[in-house]
Amino acid sequence: MEPVDGNNRAVMDIDRLVEDITDEDERIFWETVSTDLDEEQRRRIVTPSEVFPHQEDLLAVHWHPEFVPLDLIEQRIRAMFPNAHNALIIPTQHNVLMTIGDYSGVEVDCFSTRFNQKVQLLLHMTADRGAKASRLVSMLAYTARYRSSQLFDMLDTIVKPDKRRIEAAVEETGADKDTIRFCRVYTKKLMELLDRNLEKVPPLSLKNKLLRDWFDALAPMFGDRAVRRAQSFLKEVKLIVKAEFSMKYFYRTVEIIEEARGLGARIVIPHPEQFWPILLADYDVNGLEVWNPQSHTLTDFLISVVVRTNSKHPPGHRRMLIFMGDDTHMGEKVRPPALQVKSKAGREIGVQPAWDDLDTRKNLIIANMDRADVINEYRERLHA
Repeated sequence: MEPVDGNNRAVMDIDRLVEDITDEDERIFWETVSTDLDEEQRRRIVTPSEVFPHQEDLLAVHWHPEFVPLDLIEQRIRAMFPNAHNALIIPTQHNVLMTIGDYSGVEVDCFSTRFNQKVQLLLHMTADRGAKASRLVSMLAYTARYRSSQLFDMLDTIVKPDKRRIEAAVEETGADKDTIRFCRVYTKKLMELLDRNLEKVPPLSLKNKLLRDWFDALAPMFGDRAVRRAQSFLKEVKLIVKAEFSMKYFYRTVEIIEEARGLGARIVIPHPEQFWPILLADYDVNGLEVWNPQSHTLTDFLISVVVRTNSKHPPGHRRMLIFMGDDTHMGEKVRPPALQVKSKAGREIGVQPAWDDLDTRKNLIIANMDRADVINEYRERLHA
């Protein structure tokens, strides 16, 4: 009798793992790396679960289309905010410049040598400037390729293996020999399939989450319990790899800022809580993101930083603006609901409830800013 998982599905015994790549492995691989959407996924994108009919001002300058078509995203936004007459919508794909309507944007990984830490910047510009940004696009392509090498570092760590990293992950998670073997066999299969088909794999699929998605797709074969254990171990391996990933090959923050300024782009620092020394770096930026769904414990403090910064400027100097970002990852919304990371899947483009929070509004009044002010002033700067 075959073993069953918690959902009473017959599952394969890990002791009977097949190390050679099977036809089923091939099928799962192509499903996992595919960026095509089926009809149900497309319907899910254009049909939001919530509508905001009373919101007239829409600020959306920090969100990630991933592989979801922009026309579907625009349909979703129109359905969510049917009465938004004052909107500023700019996509910020990781290390890929993208355009919607009159504006182009990107979230860039870069390295601040002054405090030895990777940081991120949001670059926004008019679409005509984006169309002329050939050198920036080349810099972004290099950055994206280097960033994707982290995935292959993870695969190497598990398959070769890197004993020090594996032992550290085992110590942290308590993974047993069966779990480690399961991870190694199927990570090796993924690596071999990537080697065979790399030119056919969509570049947007070459991210750390590919390993997560690959193992999630194995649940019908091996059961939820085995996959959950594997994912716990793999997550710890990822954290170790990320912590040891060299930053020196990223472009320096000042290099990205100089290139952006040369194009007439505007710059915002997103989620500074994740790299707080940037607040002391005095970079030439237009604004600071004080809230997003994953960074919201220091909102009032960050507003006070903006107020203090602006108070030091002479009259007539352009003030630093306050931003809020939803940091929506649209690819999360097309995953099977049972596999979605709820904290990410629940984010929505343009939904930043802190603008309407009473305590936050009190501090925004002191800063002399609200959402409409930021939209209007930033739009003016983008076209200047």
